Amino acid sequence: MSEKSISRRAVAIGGGVAVALGLGAIGITVPYLLPHKYRSSPYDDLFAQLIDRDAAVKVGNAAMDNGTARPAIADLGRELRQRFERRTLAEVINSDLAQGKLSEVKGWVLPETLTLLCVLAAEES
Repeated sequence: MSEKSISRRAVAIGGGVAVALGLGAIGITVPYLLPHKYRSSPYDDLFAQLIDRDAAVKVGNAAMDNGTARPAIADLGRELRQRFERRTLAEVINSDLAQGKLSEVKGWVLPETLTLLCVLAAEES
């Protein structure tokens, strides 16, 4: 019986492909594993409620383009801190929904507090 052996060329090509795929996978996943660094803001306590601050900035910019009232940033921060006092984002949003406090942003209907938090994030970016 003849035994088939794997040539060095096949091993080298297979190893090269495996290394390339591994490096590609690492290059794709590592940026998502590392936390995004944002510049320090006096509203970091409010922004900690957000899961994706970059998406919030996009929504905030759309809300400002849509004509959402833009109170002074200090007033907005103070109002949001009052709404979040000892409550989570989910609790504040549920309260907004129960009270019918909604705003429309480019066809999306969002709770008012979330919209204001996104506007604050856009103002601070």
